[in-house]
Amino acid sequence: MLWAEERALGPEYRLQVAHSIYHNAVMKRNLLALLFSAVGYVAYTQTPDLGHGWISEFNHATRQLTALAEATPAEKFSWRPGPGVRSTSEVYMHIAIGNYWLLGQAGVKLPADAPKIQGDTESAVNTKADVIRWLNNSTGAVRDAYPKADRQKSVKFFGVDGPADHVFLRILVHNHEHMGQLIGYARTSGVVPPWSAKKE
Repeated sequence: MLWAEERALGPEYRLQVAHSIYHNAVMKRNLLALLFSAVGYVAYTQTPDLGHGWISEFNHATRQLTALAEATPAEKFSWRPGPGVRSTSEVYMHIAIGNYWLLGQAGVKLPADAPKIQGDTESAVNTKADVIRWLNNSTGAVRDAYPKADRQKSVKFFGVDGPADHVFLRILVHNHEHMGQLIGYARTSGVVPPWSAKKE
């Protein structure tokens, strides 16, 4: 329609057209949002471990931790966001050492082949292969201990009496907490988490 014709029809017509354009834009935006939400929901619900209890959630976390470690180039295991802050390898080792220590706090007898942890272990073990081995061995020890442990047994944790189950919850939270940290490290140092790489 020519501008002169639009002018002749008056402001009510132009307002109607503007409203129609705005309405269509909002509808398209809402449809796109719904589509992306549906795609995200399908991807989320296709993860078999989610929502099925402690061991399933732990397996999900440890699978992602291992996948992220394997996707990180060996030279980036020494990367750290700033002086005095844990490097990538030190965060993974902090998780591994924490898994062993927390198992002991839950009253679990560690396997005979569990590594000896020294004061400098977190920083001394720093090659990609060694760090991943420590990570996998420690999460394997947790996975093996969980179904056999007396999780209702009373233990003292940081001076407070409570069931061992609370310490196992701490293990799960601790792994997730530092996985979030490692995702931030990875993104900052140019590594895309493998579960996101397919979507980017």
